[in-house]
Amino acid sequence: MNLLLAEVAQATQRLAAAGVPSPRFDAEELAAFVHGVKRGELHHVKDADFDARYWEAVARREAREPLQHITGRAFFRYLELQVGPGVFVPRPETESVVDWAIHAVRAMDVVEPLIVDLCTGSGAIALAMAQEVPRSRVHAVELSEDALRWTRKNAEGSRVTVHQGDALRALPELDGQVDLVISNPPYIPLTEWEYVAPEARDHDPEMALFSGEDGLDTIRGIERTAHRLLRPGGIVVIEHADTQGGQVPWIFAEERGWADAADHPDLNNRPRFATARKAMP
Repeated sequence: MNLLLAEVAQATQRLAAAGVPSPRFDAEELAAFVHGVKRGELHHVKDADFDARYWEAVARREAREPLQHITGRAFFRYLELQVGPGVFVPRPETESVVDWAIHAVRAMDVVEPLIVDLCTGSGAIALAMAQEVPRSRVHAVELSEDALRWTRKNAEGSRVTVHQGDALRALPELDGQVDLVISNPPYIPLTEWEYVAPEARDHDPEMALFSGEDGLDTIRGIERTAHRLLRPGGIVVIEHADTQGGQVPWIFAEERGWADAADHPDLNNRPRFATARKAMP
């Protein structure tokens, strides 16, 4: 075992003691970042090349600063995104939401599908949709100026059109034309603040996390926005907390102009997102 791997083993113990959920992975990822190699190449780092700044990075993670804020990057499907203070760090569970949406759009008989991502944050969803549905036209909407700095960095050179605006009043010029609306909105109830992991509670922007007493305020607003934007037969896909399974589909009720509202599980088989189709006139 080289010096770096021995230090990674110690760092893993420190991170585990601090309550970090994935201590080994994070210790290795920090080592790879500091030394400019891939995680699988740590054993190639010579003892003489060990960088003591590794322990500065470990101390930050030990204090529950998000791994992605320390490295400045987040991986999402096939993307490497720039992230940091002021923007929500994309989570792995959202990848299953995007996967469902990509398959839904591909199944549509539309040459150049029009897609809107509301509450885009880092742009993860919008960029993944644009990358994996090559002829799509994707619009991403974000209200926060702090988050928008990261959205624009990540979207530079892509086919995604970025807009600053409120998701509840977004893009009236596209009313009735959109094939798919997708969103990972804030959905944590205000009453659950103390139970949120410190990485999110202390570092993700509050407006990306919390939404009213039951966590569903923004989703209720997006329901009306989606209905306004979508063409008849268009689809909405919206992420929610696993504890909100069964509640969100009721927001997309038949009497409000929706059909086929349903919940879907994530990779851990927990209810993670709801979908609905705008009813035909």
